[in-house]
Amino acid sequence: MGLISILWGIVAMGWMVLALIPLVGITNWLLIPFAAIGAILAAIGIAVTSAGKRGRAKAGLILNCVVIVVATWRLGLGGGLI
Repeated sequence: MGLISILWGIVAMGWMVLALIPLVGITNWLLIPFAAIGAILAAIGIAVTSAGKRGRAKAGLILNCVVIVVATWRLGLGGGLI
């Protein structure tokens, strides 16, 4: 689960970089639920993995949460459309 969540976060981060381009910000409406699914996968990975092997899941959770925060900030900055 940790590897899946970190790969999901990398894809979300790449998508977020594209969504920072002006007039493409509306894609953040799709990006936020996508990253939320990645965060849920990471949380499940943290819950079912032993304490010594949670590094990837934690990294995936942090990566997806950063994407959610930046995408939300970008939507607020553009008024939800731009």
